[in-house]
Amino acid sequence: MSSMTRGPWRQLWTYLRRFEARVLIGLALAAAILWGFVALAGAMAGGDTHAIDSRLILALRESGDLSDPLGGRNIEEAVRDITALGGTTLVALTTLVAVLAFAFHRRPVHALVMGGVVLAAWASSSGTKAFFSRPRPDLVPHEVHVYTGSFPSGHSTMSTACFLALAMLIASLESRRRSKTLVYGLAALVVVGVGFSRVYLGVHWPSDVLAGWCLGSAWALVGWVALRTLGGATRG
Repeated sequence: MSSMTRGPWRQLWTYLRRFEARVLIGLALAAAILWGFVALAGAMAGGDTHAIDSRLILALRESGDLSDPLGGRNIEEAVRDITALGGTTLVALTTLVAVLAFAFHRRPVHALVMGGVVLAAWASSSGTKAFFSRPRPDLVPHEVHVYTGSFPSGHSTMSTACFLALAMLIASLESRRRSKTLVYGLAALVVVGVGFSRVYLGVHWPSDVLAGWCLGSAWALVGWVALRTLGGATRG
C-alpha cells in the first residue's frame, strides 16, 4: 500500500477512534445518570427520602405560618414566573421555534435532535409519573395548580431536556469558548431556577426535582450522542 493510500486510511482510523470514544463516553454518562434516576426512584418508593424532602420543603416556609413561603409577595410572583419556564406551553413553543430556526438555517440534524429529545423527555416523564403515582407534598399549601403525580417533576424534566439540549446544539455550531460558556450557563440557570421553584411553591418534593434533572439530562446526553452519530456536530 502506497503512502498516499495509507495516509487517508490512517486519518480515517484516527477520526473513528476519537469519534467512537466520544460517543461511548456520552452513552456511559447517560447510562450513569439513568442509573441514578433508578436508584433515586427506589429510595423514594422505600420512603428513604421522606425525611430530607420534608425538611427542605419546610425550610422554605415561614416558621410561624407554613402557608407563607419565605420572602414577600414580589418574590412569590417572580418564582411563579420562573416555574412557567418549565411548563408544557413554554417548552413546546421554545422547541417549535428552535426546530424551525435550525430547519431554516439548513441544520436538519439539529432540528431532528431538538424535537426528538423534548418528545422523549415528555413521554418518559408522563410514563414514570403514571407508574409511580407519588402523591404531591401535603405539608404546605400549593401555590400553583397541579394535576398529575409528583415523581418525577415534569417541569424539571422538560426544562432540563429542552434548554440543555438547545444549549448543546447552539454550542456545537459555535467556535468561541465564551459563547459556549454563555449558552450553557444560561441553560443551567433556567434548569436550577425551575427546579427550585417547584419546591418553593410546595408542589414537588426535592427528590422529584432531582429525579427530573436526571431524566432530562439523560435525554439531552442521548441527543448529543445522536448529533455526533448523525454528523451534525460541526465545531468544537
